[in-house]
Amino acid sequence: MPAFPRVLARLFAIQAAWNSERMQGVGFGWAAEPALRALEGGAGGARYRAALGRQCGFFNAHPYLAGLAVGASVRAELEGEPAEKIERLRGALCGPLGALGDRLFWASWLPACAAIGVALAAFGAGLWAPLAFLALYNAGHVVVRVWALRAGWRRGAMVALALSAPPVRLASRIAAPLAGVAVGFVIPVAFARQTAGAPLWAYASAAGGAVLVALLLRLGLIRVGAAAVCAVILGATWVLGMLWS
Repeated sequence: MPAFPRVLARLFAIQAAWNSERMQGVGFGWAAEPALRALEGGAGGARYRAALGRQCGFFNAHPYLAGLAVGASVRAELEGEPAEKIERLRGALCGPLGALGDRLFWASWLPACAAIGVALAAFGAGLWAPLAFLALYNAGHVVVRVWALRAGWRRGAMVALALSAPPVRLASRIAAPLAGVAVGFVIPVAFARQTAGAPLWAYASAAGGAVLVALLLRLGLIRVGAAAVCAVILGATWVLGMLWS
């Protein structure tokens, strides 16, 4: 792919120019721009200007997987595909990339990494616990960003094949359950270790709070995502533990 390092670097800022009209469109075009310079006529040429205008159109998907659409769109532009086909390709990828990214990251990878960080804190890792969380979480999404851009370029208009590959389907099925197991294991372990020696009323308060949150969620009186619930519970467990330790 032409200018791969520059396109990849710009993808980290795909949401920097987010707006309600084009969503991530401007960032998408800015990320694709270095590769579009390889079009006939170079930067400033007629094909370059037309392609850049298309790539700045409406786009909204998970930012970590947007590279799939960028790579596929750039390849379609360089191969001279019709403008209508390129626009349909970009539009068709929004929903699948958004849904898959939310499932893999917000509902799975983020809670799992948070659980690991809380477990390390509970076992006395100190400052290493948040550092481990940051290193693990960021390593995961960087690897996915690189894979997505390469896969999009390699597959081109057949980019849907990358989303249906066995490793992706397997990750989509097992990521959320595994994250749930990790969080479910860590919460009682961390709470038990960091509240050791606390008075009985502290345990009773914690149990009452858990029942209250579960009841509010069940009745639909609060509406938050699974990742937010996990983050709040894990954070509260850590804070309570620090206060009592």
